[in-house]
Amino acid sequence: MKNQWLTFITGRVLVKAEGKGIERLINRLAQSGLIMWKVKKQKSGDVLFFIALPDLPKFRNAARKADCSISFIRGEGLPFILKRTQRNSGFLVGIVLFFLIAFMLSNVTWGIEIKGADPETEHKIRKELTQLGIRVGTFHMLNDKPDVIQQKLTDRIDNITWVGVELKGTTFHFNVVQKNEPKKPELKSPSNIVAKKKAVIADLFVEKGKPLVKINQYVEKGQVLVSGVIGSDDKPKLVSATGEVWGITWYNTKVEFPLKSHFQVYSGEEIRRHYIGAGKISIPFWGFKRINFKQYEIETIDHDLFFLGWKLPIKYSERTIRENEKMPRSLTKDEAMAAAIELARRDVENNIPADARVDREYILQQEVDNGKVKLSINFQVIENIAEERPIIQGD
Repeated sequence: MKNQWLTFITGRVLVKAEGKGIERLINRLAQSGLIMWKVKKQKSGDVLFFIALPDLPKFRNAARKADCSISFIRGEGLPFILKRTQRNSGFLVGIVLFFLIAFMLSNVTWGIEIKGADPETEHKIRKELTQLGIRVGTFHMLNDKPDVIQQKLTDRIDNITWVGVELKGTTFHFNVVQKNEPKKPELKSPSNIVAKKKAVIADLFVEKGKPLVKINQYVEKGQVLVSGVIGSDDKPKLVSATGEVWGITWYNTKVEFPLKSHFQVYSGEEIRRHYIGAGKISIPFWGFKRINFKQYEIETIDHDLFFLGWKLPIKYSERTIRENEKMPRSLTKDEAMAAAIELARRDVENNIPADARVDREYILQQEVDNGKVKLSINFQVIENIAEERPIIQGD
């Protein structure tokens, strides 16, 4: 018997032989090398058997000399399936086009809803969304992920505190939290302003209360700077002291910077690959260029796919392979010191209040050891050292 997969691909024909010369026909076919299988003799004397479709011309030559009647019952296999498909090609093409169009339309943005924003802010958001490529008629897979859109909108629009971004089906939903107007000052209990750390007074602005310190005066942590007790000694009045007291404070940091190092740069060469995947399985369908980069990094962006509003269990991934290379860098001692000071300054600026500023720095110690510049630096910072402390009866 022939291999069923092979005969399915090449095609097979079920033949029916009737008459007195059936045995001579079968013998003649066997002698000619034509293979038959599933040969069955029926009660009526007729014989059914299969032959391969490519052997049909050879079979016809042998059957002409046989004293029997031959009929072809049916054809099986891929060639016959394709032939039947061709007859119904219009219907199949219509089905494929329907699902393809439905799939494409399900991944197009058809609506943008913005809630929680006033008309002016909504106009700003829609303008920024247009610049980001998010508008009616664009494909979702060409847009950034919702969390990236959220970050960009928050950074670019000043009067919003937070914006939630959600893609439901074919509509983007934006829930906006705008910055509120300054709240009315709350009624506070009587309090003093004390120093929250030791410092030298640089400046002070007292709105309410009695100042107890002067500029250039050294103060300790917890020392009263502005008293909430005002008025005369015989008629004192308790208030909530308010104001700002700016002091000179100090931060010490130790930092080191190598004289010789390497840094990575992009060459500008990149390869883009596109995948369809489910779970941890990804199948590439575009971008098969071989990677010839010695060093590279990969950035992957995943996009969800939808069909008629339903999120599909598959996703489209865009993978970018960027070539990079290590470049050597050699610095002089002065260059390394300048880089180390800048690094230390950024570290201090990240650890002081937002309204504070670095006034100057003093290098306490410097040395070159094991190819590195090592520094100990004192940074002089101007910051608001005022801290409210309630006045307790009996103070």
